[in-house]
Amino acid sequence: MKAYITSLGKFLPGDPVDNDTMEEFLGKIAGKGSRARQRVLKQNGIQTRHYAIDREQRTLYSNAEMAARAAREAIERAGLSVGEMDFLAAATSQGDFPLPGFASMVHGELKAPPCEIATLHGVCASGVMALKSAMLQILAGEKRNAVACASEFASRLFKSTRFEAQKKVRDEGLSFDAEFLRWMLSDGAGAAVLQSAPGGAPVCLEIEWIELKSFANKFEPCMYVGPEKNGTRMQSWLDYPSYGAAADDGAINLRQDIRMLDDVVGHAVQELLKLAGSRKFNPADIDWLAVHYSSHLFRDPSYELAAKAGFDLPRERWFTNLYTTGNVGSASIFLLLEELLSSGKLEPGQRVLCLVPESGRFLFGYMLLKVVEGAAEHRRAKRNAAAMPRTEAPALQTKGDPLAQALVRELAVVWFEFEERLRAVPVVVKLYEGHFTLEDYRALLFNLRQQVIDGSRWIARVASSITPEYFPVRSAFIAHTSDEHRDFEMLERNYAAAGGDLEEIRKGRKNIGSEALSSYILQKASQENPFELVGAMFIVEGLGQRIARHWGERIKEQLGLENDAVSFFLYHSESDVMHFQRLDQVVSSGILTEKMVADIVKCAKVTARLYALQLEEIGNF
Repeated sequence: MKAYITSLGKFLPGDPVDNDTMEEFLGKIAGKGSRARQRVLKQNGIQTRHYAIDREQRTLYSNAEMAARAAREAIERAGLSVGEMDFLAAATSQGDFPLPGFASMVHGELKAPPCEIATLHGVCASGVMALKSAMLQILAGEKRNAVACASEFASRLFKSTRFEAQKKVRDEGLSFDAEFLRWMLSDGAGAAVLQSAPGGAPVCLEIEWIELKSFANKFEPCMYVGPEKNGTRMQSWLDYPSYGAAADDGAINLRQDIRMLDDVVGHAVQELLKLAGSRKFNPADIDWLAVHYSSHLFRDPSYELAAKAGFDLPRERWFTNLYTTGNVGSASIFLLLEELLSSGKLEPGQRVLCLVPESGRFLFGYMLLKVVEGAAEHRRAKRNAAAMPRTEAPALQTKGDPLAQALVRELAVVWFEFEERLRAVPVVVKLYEGHFTLEDYRALLFNLRQQVIDGSRWIARVASSITPEYFPVRSAFIAHTSDEHRDFEMLERNYAAAGGDLEEIRKGRKNIGSEALSSYILQKASQENPFELVGAMFIVEGLGQRIARHWGERIKEQLGLENDAVSFFLYHSESDVMHFQRLDQVVSSGILTEKMVADIVKCAKVTARLYALQLEEIGNF
């Protein structure tokens, strides 16, 4: 089993903010411009960055919302729907709330179905932690579509009003260890989709390994939230008698002990050399070095140390977006890889070494990625989004019968609810958002076939369960049986025309939704005079009459298929008109009672729910 980054997404809030405009967003403390700003900016080399606050320092996006937007983009680029995500790892240095965990908040923003989640809390390297968590889920075979994301909202911490309210700042001014980071950090989010096979992009990234190494046993915190260091044990803001007292002492300020930064660079490169030995990779085989360095000041020392150690890559192969995107902490590795992957510079066979040093308390993240060609059969169709059309409920003839009229009204409500449920089914969402793939189509046919083959069985059973006094009605079911027998054969031909293996589909099993649907209908069909199954036929044949052709045309258009590959869907829009004429024969035969109407409506409701479940559970056998 292997793990691949099949797509990446990003979200950078607002327009780029240049160096001259920064203080318009962060504000001047006590109305005075910063004397440290120019010095810090000259050293870090950052020219533009993004903020999730406006010039009035109002929040425009929550941290969780930014992460969710990046995740949605990555999911969409992978040709998936949010409903297909089965694992979410979310990282940040500081969420919108102390509790619950950041991944819970991002999951809520995504409005995704229930899935496993993991929150990774740290600074820059926590983004690598999220990637490794997702990778391990894929390698273990536990999950199919894992999403890793990270987001930062640093600008909220640096608003002038926050510092102006602190007594220590009013009395002594803002200390440099807090001031420094105002001009270093910025906002944004990135995300990645991880799967066990290459996706549909021109190139994907195979993860060869991910390594994280902490040296917290050797060093005190270098980047932290707390009061100024004074040589004694650091006091948490929670240890103060009140929140106000903690704020007044600057214990809620984010700080950087710049005296320790040289050690960060040295240890990061030193550990890289050890990895070259333990992971047995040759520095000469590395084509790109994607390094998250927080400041231009560290680029030359890093380059020199790496070159001495054998990582003598030309400077143009050191990829960074620091100067235009800024330092976005845990999200930086995602933003680096997203821009590198989108640049067109990567070629299959190349290797990308990633280095993410975290100054928090000396944690370093490393990854080796191999560029591979995207899988042609997974390539996403050209996006052509459209809404699934609303349809009228299939028409039944009532011939003035009040009971038949009541039945038609109630079935119309069931139909509307059925259509609404179909709109939310992941495979249908993909079809109408333009993400549908050939693999999706084969999976759809494979899963439908196992239930369709039971169609003629249950209709024949209905016919055999009808007692002699209803034999005139029985003929409608007998005529229907032969039609249903042809359906699964047509579906098999479509599967083969779409590149599927006939032996494979014929040996297939029902998914759990199909199992429930078939079991329910066959059980009902075994009862005496099971006319309530008119409700089941209304749903199944109604879908064929009202929706199947549109699905078939949409599939044909997106995947470039011929009619012989989608005939199952195209045929039903015509054949099911005739099938409804047989339903009319039953409904208008005079057999309806109030109880039978209620039973038919209930059966329609159950069938609608189980049919949608069959589509929701594609691949779950």
